[in-house]
Amino acid sequence: MRNVSSITEIIGHTPMVEYPVANPNWQLFLKLEKCNPGQSMKDRMALSMIEAAERDGRLQPGGTIIESSSGNTGTGLALIAASKGYKFIAVVDHHAAKEKIDIMRAYGAEIVFVDGDQAEDKVAVTARETMAARLSTEISNSFFANQADNPANPEGYTSLANEILSQVSEVRVLIGAVGTGGSLCGTARQIKQQKPDTEVIAVEPKGSILFGGPGGPYYQSGTDNPPEASIPKNLDYELIDGHFKVSDKEAFNTARFAAKNTGILVGGSAGGVLYKALEDIHGREGSGKMVALMGDGGEKYISTVFNDEWMTHKRLLDASVDVRLRMFSSLNDE
Repeated sequence: MRNVSSITEIIGHTPMVEYPVANPNWQLFLKLEKCNPGQSMKDRMALSMIEAAERDGRLQPGGTIIESSSGNTGTGLALIAASKGYKFIAVVDHHAAKEKIDIMRAYGAEIVFVDGDQAEDKVAVTARETMAARLSTEISNSFFANQADNPANPEGYTSLANEILSQVSEVRVLIGAVGTGGSLCGTARQIKQQKPDTEVIAVEPKGSILFGGPGGPYYQSGTDNPPEASIPKNLDYELIDGHFKVSDKEAFNTARFAAKNTGILVGGSAGGVLYKALEDIHGREGSGKMVALMGDGGEKYISTVFNDEWMTHKRLLDASVDVRLRMFSSLNDE
């Protein structure tokens, strides 16, 4: 335990918990990034982007930070802006959970919704980024963080990689969600520098097109790239050895299953990573240790993923996912 002078000093140092798997030759460890002060891994890159902008003069005292966000990056930027005396404007669309918007407002952020009518199950990434860039040209002393292409984004995850290597010896596989590419690629780059044979697996929603395939609708947020959006510069395909696409049903029902059966409350995209990690380990040969990046907690999805009425209305409840998860897992309730 230590005393600190700023909330930014407690970003990182998150715990690792082992998840019970049915395959006796493999171990699965979950890196719980919900334990950051903003309740997600995005705190790391938010701090990295702000500090880089301060160093090179793009962010001046009393300035305004502007960013397109589905909520977690916005939360990280909002809390750091509050601690450093900056203003923050978050450009969001309808995919941002109510809880995330409320949290950003609690930190003093101004919320701007993108213009136009957007389909409920489609993410307006391009519209958000266009509006954020425009606002940065209209507001004096402002800085557009531009997480998708900002090199300080992946640089912020060096600490995450070092923590993983100190917590789990001999990591064989790293699996995580991919959107801008910053978190997974930034972590993978640092780990592979020390352990080149580590296998890195990316997970994206079915309907996202980072790894090809037809585009389509989905409700997962913060980890995706819709067909009309350009591929982020921070996505380094050379660092990624394999990829999976996960459905909303698999992702959301896994998050609900984990909460009810292990007490681990993670967000929707983290549920997708967990589902694919369990599915992959179940059929893996050999032996080893896999680390799954749990990007955020479920507290920000109480009105959606963990709300029976919302899940029923969206036709996302699926008991067959629970059946598969019980097959993949080694639980003590039976």
